[in-house]
Amino acid sequence: MRFLTFKDSNGNISAGVLLQDEKRVLDLTHSSCHSILGATPATVLRFVQDGLEAWQKKIAAFIAQNQFHPDALRELDGLQLCAPIPNPGKVVGAAYNFTDALDERSMPYPGEPVIFIRSGNTVIGPNDPILIPPDVGNVGYEAELAVIIGKRALFIEPKDAMDCVAGYTVHNDISGSSMIKEDGGNFVRGKNMPASAPFGPFLITADEVKNPYAIQIQLDVDGRLLQKGSTSTMLFKIAELISYISKQMPLEPGDIIATGTPAGLAMVHTPTAWLEPGQTVRVDLKGLGVLNNPIKKGVPFLE
Repeated sequence: MRFLTFKDSNGNISAGVLLQDEKRVLDLTHSSCHSILGATPATVLRFVQDGLEAWQKKIAAFIAQNQFHPDALRELDGLQLCAPIPNPGKVVGAAYNFTDALDERSMPYPGEPVIFIRSGNTVIGPNDPILIPPDVGNVGYEAELAVIIGKRALFIEPKDAMDCVAGYTVHNDISGSSMIKEDGGNFVRGKNMPASAPFGPFLITADEVKNPYAIQIQLDVDGRLLQKGSTSTMLFKIAELISYISKQMPLEPGDIIATGTPAGLAMVHTPTAWLEPGQTVRVDLKGLGVLNNPIKKGVPFLE
């Protein structure tokens, strides 16, 4: 099942699921859904927190009965989509986690996961502008598979870790590369620029992704193909990442893990491919969705 978050004409956030025709969305906040499903959560995050698997079964049965009002249906193309989880508690990223990306830069493989934390306030959705603040230097892209946590994880062993996965989504991990270099490899500034973490368009439930290590990843900027890889080159697999992170900090429902990026980073291209205002970045994870975002200059909290 594919959950999504969108804004209605009044700017209110709503949760929905994509129907099988992949053109229409069932608005789960519509009153006709409440009459059968009960008081449904208003956001995808609340569905995750309440137990996504149980809700998924309940919603699938409701859709099969076809008892919702026609007004509960929305055309996907007409919706203003948000990130599936617009305000996660935290985003934990895995750096240096794809072997092909390390090989092309002649970097050694780390002996354990290298992680960093993004503020949930950096998250934006499909078609939202990625904002580049003034004087930040080089800014890069990273096409990634993101994992959405479905249950609290603390001191989890790898064998149990996949039970904590609610689903997956597409991510572009925008990085202030010059700031990371200036800070001696510290990720805090470079990974926490406002409006620098696009996610979407959907939360795809875990049961739909049979093999998360066979997903093709592509990224282009204005039609220039810059990344073409696969999750098959992920160094530390998802279960290892969840286990490792859960032993450093608690993971809560709705938290997101960004699993890393394949070869083709901006600095390895000739000419280099640092992002510039006026460009558009497109990330495509086959079977999971396409994420488009324009690049603009600015700082959202000052506009």
